[in-house]
Amino acid sequence: MKVPAPTGLRGSGQIGLVTLTWRAVPWSTVVDHYAVYAATGGSSYELVGKTVYPQFVHRGLGFEGVTRRYRVVTVDAAGQESRPSATVAVANKTSVTVSGLPVARVGQYDGKGSEFALSPNRSADYPATFPNDVDYTYGTSVPAQHWSYLFPGPSDKWAGSKNHRVLFRFDLAVVPTKDLDLALWLIDSHAGLAGSALLLVNGTEVERLTFAQGATKGSTIADSTYPGSPLKPSYVERPLPRGLFRTGQNVVELVKDQGSWIAFDAFGVYSRP
Repeated sequence: MKVPAPTGLRGSGQIGLVTLTWRAVPWSTVVDHYAVYAATGGSSYELVGKTVYPQFVHRGLGFEGVTRRYRVVTVDAAGQESRPSATVAVANKTSVTVSGLPVARVGQYDGKGSEFALSPNRSADYPATFPNDVDYTYGTSVPAQHWSYLFPGPSDKWAGSKNHRVLFRFDLAVVPTKDLDLALWLIDSHAGLAGSALLLVNGTEVERLTFAQGATKGSTIADSTYPGSPLKPSYVERPLPRGLFRTGQNVVELVKDQGSWIAFDAFGVYSRP
């Protein structure tokens, strides 16, 4: 009896990763796993992962968009393989840190949070160090003193079990003619309560940002780049409407009013070429 091939393969690209889904084969087939293959350009297909579920996340793809061709093979309990599924082409997204020009930022976008205050394991000092939360001015504030590595939320007893906010101030000589972009990179977040935060520009609410669940290890480790690191980096990038900005000082604000902490890699505003 032939092993049925997966059907309905679909994919979507995000920053640094591609998510694939497909329809599971009928229960009459005892599936050992699905094998996922990818190819770029004129290269041949290579195995990029195995999963027992009808979904797969291809991670570690970098921050410049590349289109890859994907196909999936069913492998049954006897080791027999199906023919490949239909192919789907998916591109991961290009980060604004690659395509844009930095207007103001704090941090290096390098998968590490060691340049920030209270990094990596001094979060208990947050109430004493930042009694009025973070108020950072680009160009004059110092990351190691004025920007907290962990940004707590109301679920964090060590930070007072209350809402917290970050103010990020920077100057503009002229009002932008194009939308700007926010690049908020995390090296980790709480595993079950990453929660969300309100994003505001100059006092106007833009959106509620929802954060990916992390590994929790970022509360004591500030490096996601070494082999075997347990941290789970994630990326939030979104446009900031140009009409919200003005000449002189501007303020991008995060209000963490849901869930627990997130751990910063870098935070910045980018212009479009």
